[in-house]
Amino acid sequence: MAVPFRRTSKTRKRLRRTHFKLTVAGMATCEKCGSAKLAHHVCKECGHYKGAEVEGVVSQ
Repeated sequence: MAVPFRRTSKTRKRLRRTHFKLTVAGMATCEKCGSAKLAHHVCKECGHYKGAEVEGVVSQ
């Protein structure tokens, strides 16, 4: 197995990891109640999706 001849510097290591980060999930506003929700998901507050109520969703 190959072993690096020199140690990788902090700058080179950090430059390589600049794209290694978390992304924020897409948020949208609910059409019915106006609260923030995940895009393409049922609203947790009112239980609506695309203007229609979805059965089986427990609102808090």
